[in-house]
Amino acid sequence: METERLLLRPWNESDAQALYKYASEPEIGKRAGWPPHKSVEDSLEAIRSFFSNDRTWAIVLKETGEIIGCIGYMIKGESNIDIAENEAEAGYWVARPYWNKGICSEALQLMIDHCFNDKGFTTLWCDYFIDNPASRRVMEKCGFIDTGTTKYCPFLYGGDERPIRVMRIDIYSLKK
Repeated sequence: METERLLLRPWNESDAQALYKYASEPEIGKRAGWPPHKSVEDSLEAIRSFFSNDRTWAIVLKETGEIIGCIGYMIKGESNIDIAENEAEAGYWVARPYWNKGICSEALQLMIDHCFNDKGFTTLWCDYFIDNPASRRVMEKCGFIDTGTTKYCPFLYGGDERPIRVMRIDIYSLKK
């Protein structure tokens, strides 16, 4: 999947060093809900354990070929939100040098289109830590609406201490 600026492609084990470059930054993991990577081996393990599937992609800046983030979705049984079979939960992060450049919104919109048009999902969910309003703005730009649900998620790094807010978008709202 691609846009003019971005390519979403599967992760490879050979991407471990590139992942570590940004996943080792404490602020990135804190905002996304996972501990900072302490070594290239941590990054390789993340690729093997979490990113090696057909629902998670490296965000690549086409101009340079550099991996600058990650985006994907979880299905029923993987999500921290109680979702139905025809729904998914989206998640993403982008490296700090690429914040406030529209990259997250661009990648998320591309994945939304894929999920609704190619995968047949009817609803996508997303959540963000309340202390990370930039992530909320990305979701809102892509059409997600606030559900009014705030909760704690102990499965996320820091999620038992920091509340998350749940957002959603459905295919029916896009057809209006």
